[in-house]
Amino acid sequence: MGASENPERYSNRAILKLLTKGHNVVAIGNKVGEVNNVPITKATPPMDDIDTVTLYLNPINQQPYYDYILSLKPRRIIFNPGTENDELEERAAKAGIEVQEACTLVLLGTGQY
Repeated sequence: MGASENPERYSNRAILKLLTKGHNVVAIGNKVGEVNNVPITKATPPMDDIDTVTLYLNPINQQPYYDYILSLKPRRIIFNPGTENDELEERAAKAGIEVQEACTLVLLGTGQY
């Protein structure tokens, strides 16, 4: 969440790295677009079997998505640097979702993803 077409943005780099590691990616951003044939949607589509939600939204911009993120029932949520959010982290933990404050790119680069 927080996907961007801008190649300078970490969310863009994460999409590319996830793809090179063989992961399926659903990109949600504030503008419709595309990164390496992955559409960026503004919608919040219902989805099943979501393993990880990785956040590139600051805590204020996360608020409208709280219920949506929790409804996905992911195995974990990664709060990338600058996205740490005690309120959402607490709600996720209470819902049985693993919470991780980490950098998705570092996790992918070091084989810890």
